Amino acid sequence: MSKITTFQPDRYMIDVYDLGIPNRTGSYLLNEEKKAIIDTSASPSIPHLLQGLTELHISPEEIDYLIVTHIHLDHAGGLGKMLEHCPNAKVIVHPKGAKHIIDPSRLIQGAKHVYGDQFDSLFDPIIPINENNVKVMADGDCLTLSEKCTLTFFDTPGHANHHFSIHDSKSNGVFTGDTIGVNYEAILGHPFFLPSTSPNQFDPEKMLQSAKKIMDLSPSFIYFGHFGGTHQVKDVWEQLQYWIPIFVEITHQVIQSSHSLDEKVLLLELSDELMKKVILEVPTTVTEEAKKLIQLDLQVCSMGLLDYFSKMQ
Repeated sequence: MSKITTFQPDRYMIDVYDLGIPNRTGSYLLNEEKKAIIDTSASPSIPHLLQGLTELHISPEEIDYLIVTHIHLDHAGGLGKMLEHCPNAKVIVHPKGAKHIIDPSRLIQGAKHVYGDQFDSLFDPIIPINENNVKVMADGDCLTLSEKCTLTFFDTPGHANHHFSIHDSKSNGVFTGDTIGVNYEAILGHPFFLPSTSPNQFDPEKMLQSAKKIMDLSPSFIYFGHFGGTHQVKDVWEQLQYWIPIFVEITHQVIQSSHSLDEKVLLLELSDELMKKVILEVPTTVTEEAKKLIQLDLQVCSMGLLDYFSKMQ
């Protein structure tokens, strides 16, 4: 059985067990006259996504659109594999991401730099998308799924330059991918939000500008890529404004105080310092399982923060 969450009528999230971990990454099904999936996750997640569709009595042949918020592999790596099951679907992607799903060689190279020897087990295969199946949506473009549902795409860099967030008129919700961070409610039992500063295009100013752009839409609901959704929209905005300066300042302090210039040492020191601060701020007891997941995210965040500072120098 799949883990399926119903957030709104005809709005479903399927847990796709990214990295083999539950409560980490969700794919969303919009069950309208034209049916859309938002974010497929990586190729090893596709069996979970297909099982979820089966349990929702949706055939893959009925899917009209495979939409990716951005092309990081935990959101889009399984596109090609999923498209094999969805022969009638068009792939919707940000203008800056299109060429990388048509020819994913640079995408693969970047992921191998981050994940090393684990790459194959986490992401393989990454199948190129035929350009005839790709549809680009620019800032402000709209896609109609039904009389009551129009999706509007907004360019929202900060986490990645090839990232858009998607407003859903039917639910007045926004699918934000990683732009405004990660929601840890599923593992902590209450809403708790942290920014996602993974490499290599993290930019704190752009992230806050994109978040403001989303908040200006006055959404009633946020659909996170990681993980689940929340009505606590104001809290998401306040937490992002709180944590981004802290992440940046802690990175500055670690770089200034470290006795090593070795990247691996700096990464370890930074992720440890971030973890100490985060655990202090969590208002409830954190299980060991939750600690492992947060620590994993902070290790990737640390890579992006150090990369950002190296570009600033």
